[in-house]
Amino acid sequence: MKKVLIIAAHPDDEILGCGGFISKYLPRGVKFKIIFIGEGSTCRFKDPSCIESISATKQRNESAEKSMAIIGIEDYVFYNLPCGRLDQVPIISINKIIEEEIREFSPDTVFTHSPHDVNNDHKIVFNSTLMATRPCAKDSISRLFSYEVLSSSEWSFVNTFSPNYFEEISGRELTLKWRALVAYESEVRSFPFPRSEEGIRALAMVRGMQSGFVYAEAFRLIRALNR
Repeated sequence: MKKVLIIAAHPDDEILGCGGFISKYLPRGVKFKIIFIGEGSTCRFKDPSCIESISATKQRNESAEKSMAIIGIEDYVFYNLPCGRLDQVPIISINKIIEEEIREFSPDTVFTHSPHDVNNDHKIVFNSTLMATRPCAKDSISRLFSYEVLSSSEWSFVNTFSPNYFEEISGRELTLKWRALVAYESEVRSFPFPRSEEGIRALAMVRGMQSGFVYAEAFRLIRALNR
């Protein structure tokens, strides 16, 4: 693993799903790039073009920049497609974004959302990623993973996130994940809300217990190619 592309529907998904993984492997020389497909805020407003909505998008992007600085990511890009309305964007347009990023970055590993999340934007990004990463002879991608997002993955009570790949993370890496998430001030609340310090730690402990570690992040391996 040398180059990892993380595809996030909204700013904060990347930390919730992969914050510990990033904290573990970035200091080891693995290169990361994160692409944010949607802006993550305008779904909370009736009129997505109102001043408050535009301001919220700007604030969310600024929070992401702070979070990236905390965790150490320098390569990221915002596409700011309409939050909660990705179903109104032609899927081919999202595919082209992902395909172009793959061509430019040439990752060997890709992380994307779970198809079972309750957030429809997450489902769309998963489907688009599958289409954009179809294997071909010149493909650089060896592994494709789904990650889980608290307050979305665990609330799909019919088809829940079912991991088959676990990554041990240390207490220091878990703390850095939380610090990076706190940069998204509008997205964290006090326990028992999942996106709380206790919630982040509890999930890491559960995934750790499942895999024989103190703390872990869990993923779903979608595809692996021996190249």
